[in-house]
Amino acid sequence: MQATAARPRRAAPPEPDPSIFITQDWSAYTAEQHEVWSILYERRMRELRGNGSRIFLQGADTIGLRPDRVPELADVNRRLEPRTGWNAVPVKGFIPAREFFACLARRRFPTTVIVRPREQLEYLPEPDIFHDVFGHVPLHADPVFADFLQRFGTVASRAESDEDVRRMARLFWFTVEFGLVREDGQVKVYGSGLISSAGDAANALGPKCDRRPFSLDAVLEQEFEIDRFQDVLFVVDSFDQLFAAVSEAERRLES
Repeated sequence: MQATAARPRRAAPPEPDPSIFITQDWSAYTAEQHEVWSILYERRMRELRGNGSRIFLQGADTIGLRPDRVPELADVNRRLEPRTGWNAVPVKGFIPAREFFACLARRRFPTTVIVRPREQLEYLPEPDIFHDVFGHVPLHADPVFADFLQRFGTVASRAESDEDVRRMARLFWFTVEFGLVREDGQVKVYGSGLISSAGDAANALGPKCDRRPFSLDAVLEQEFEIDRFQDVLFVVDSFDQLFAAVSEAERRLES
């Protein structure tokens, strides 16, 4: 009987650099910062109850987001971790892509903890806690999306060439950041850039945006710009498509 060569074991994703993490001092938030959170929360929820994915709405309730105060990550994680194993972990700000991917591979979501100034309610060029926690973290309570995001981090952390990194960045952009999903025959927003921004959501669902059926090949080739409304976005029929897509992306990287 001919022996079968054992497949090489995949290396574990690298540990993120511990220096990127900080502590959230929730007691240091001011009354004005809690008020900014409240304004943003109420504005977006009014619209998202109609055009947001029900998975987002259920997740926001599951992790205990409140309209009256900035979330304390320890409270969020007490609800989130038992459900899907994810934790929101505070970081200093932008972190290198590979550190970010390494965090995702371990079900840790890097979260900025600053609150945007009142005079920049509509747009902030860098992420803040509203974008990261309100926009991203509710979806981490969904088991299918949670598995997809962890798998994405594992695959992306193994990308070696610049082109492979760019392709994985496009997959992240058109799903996690600017994804659309069809629910009960209607297109809803779920990507964090759409969840946290009224302008981007209105564009995504409006006549100027070309909404295309999700295709891994199309997504991996689609260029994007971060500082303008998106001309092209992609619609999934379920989050199962996302898990299948990242599994196929992994196969291609290994071939």
